[in-house]
Amino acid sequence: MSDAAIEISSLAKSFGSKAVLEDVSFKVPRGKTFAFLGRNGAGKTTTILTLLGLLRPDAGRISVLGLEPKKDAMEIRRRVGYLAENQVMFGWMRVSQMISFIAPFYPTWDAALARRLAERFELPKKTRVRNLSKGENRRLGLLLALAHRPELAILDDPTLGLDPIMRKEFLRDVVEHLQGSGVTVFFSSHLLYEIEPVADIVAVLDRGRIVRQSPTEDLREQVKQLILPSETYDVLGRLPGTLDVKRRGNRVAVVVEDAEAAVAKTAEAGVQPEVIDLNLDEIFEAYVAGRPNGQADSEPVVERVA
Repeated sequence: MSDAAIEISSLAKSFGSKAVLEDVSFKVPRGKTFAFLGRNGAGKTTTILTLLGLLRPDAGRISVLGLEPKKDAMEIRRRVGYLAENQVMFGWMRVSQMISFIAPFYPTWDAALARRLAERFELPKKTRVRNLSKGENRRLGLLLALAHRPELAILDDPTLGLDPIMRKEFLRDVVEHLQGSGVTVFFSSHLLYEIEPVADIVAVLDRGRIVRQSPTEDLREQVKQLILPSETYDVLGRLPGTLDVKRRGNRVAVVVEDAEAAVAKTAEAGVQPEVIDLNLDEIFEAYVAGRPNGQADSEPVVERVA
């Protein structure tokens, strides 16, 4: 058995003349929680649909739980719990009917777990699906994705539509429960600050390409912001692994993806920069919206008090 729950190599997909995915490669180890980050339109949902065999790639190789989506799509869907970004369910069914309807499709369906999730998510079982709020609809989708105890849970923006309390409960209770059960969790989200406590590995997708994949701790350890006097930065030139440069007055804030190498270069010039830790949201922004060539900035360089 492979140690990877998901393995993608050189994946490519275009719609007409528009390339959505280009040479995408990554691996998701079994039992880990993998956060797939990218702006809207970056190609996250397209990638997920290819994993499930719902969309044929133009090129590349895909393995999900040791199976090929092109040949084994139905077996993959039996073993995977999937919550779509825009989950579609039968609106005329009541919540209880929807749960009963889905259960027979999964030999591993756990009715007791479904009841517990329904209670935890406070789902109104007698309400028709079309009359559910956006948050209730999302919570029902989560129940249907998890109640058959999948080996792999693929969750496309799972906290979309949930209120702040429910989002925290989902990440604390549901993801930690899946992690404790050895389930591999693959999820995308735009709420990066909520991903940070639970993600083992982060991949950043930008314009159809993976621009960084790393264990979360390594990402936080390596990607830093350095504060330097402008005249010093201009003498040093571009630092190794520069992602973003902001100038404000006589100071420059530089985000680098290899802080150790960048600090070593400044040390050669006898300069010790101020090193600032970044959260996942700030790191993500540097990768997808950073300007490594620098620019005048209307915002002050951030100063943090320890």
